[in-house]
Amino acid sequence: MAASPPSCSRTARRSSRTSRALRSRTVTDTRAPVVVIPRGGDWGDRVAAAARERGLDPRIVPLIAAEPPTDPSPLDRAVRRLLAAAPLGRRDSPPGERTSTAGYGWLVVTSATAVRVIAERVSRLPSDLRVAAVGEATAHAARSAGWTIDLVPPDASAAALATALPDSPGTVLFPRSDLAAPTLAEGLRGRGIDVDDVVAYRTVGTGDEPVALDSPPDAVLVTSGSVARQVARRMTPIDARTRIACIGPGTADLARAEGLPVHVVARARSAAALLDAVASELHPHPDQEGQP
Repeated sequence: MAASPPSCSRTARRSSRTSRALRSRTVTDTRAPVVVIPRGGDWGDRVAAAARERGLDPRIVPLIAAEPPTDPSPLDRAVRRLLAAAPLGRRDSPPGERTSTAGYGWLVVTSATAVRVIAERVSRLPSDLRVAAVGEATAHAARSAGWTIDLVPPDASAAALATALPDSPGTVLFPRSDLAAPTLAEGLRGRGIDVDDVVAYRTVGTGDEPVALDSPPDAVLVTSGSVARQVARRMTPIDARTRIACIGPGTADLARAEGLPVHVVARARSAAALLDAVASELHPHPDQEGQP
């Protein structure tokens, strides 16, 4: 039998060493795997609690935070317009048949932070305003704020939301991060829908110094491109035993673009699905332990 080329042999050995390093803690350690939660506040506390329920040891390390927009006047105008809504039609009529003469026909939100910003400024939404959320996690935050959700696309993505939103003559209010991709606004405008695209908050890093932990974590949750950038800036080089876990394929692509390895990708774009994927990776079925 012909010998394998040296380059292939070296690649195989490196892959084998990496695989053994990634499994070593799971197979031999009895401690709970340490998982870095990249945001603080209520979100961080909820995700940390959910991590403990899955047998993980969460460490909240805020890498990003939300700050008010540099120029708050567009948001102020949007809130005034929202409160000035004079709805036409009934709340129980088909979504495409309702509009608003002064305010907005739809409010679309793509993050829990956007929900919080609007909820802090508007105690109650106009009764005939329709609300769309990009995914179940954002929808949960909106319902917790007392909002009724009219639309959640089956695929938790801005592109899916832009496609799923019903045609309407009313204007759509889209409060967003300053770093949000133009996918949603451009998708709606491409369909002829009027969009008030407003920066509701800025996503900023929490510092420049390297993140120092007692030992390398078993996993780091990457929930957005902003988090990926901060991990690359403040947590590299990544230890060979640390898994980078991304909340979805789009975030995984952004993480790779920042030079990060990606080991885990959630099946659904939610913190719960991401934690499930991490727990599965760090707590493999006994029949799988030690297998390549």
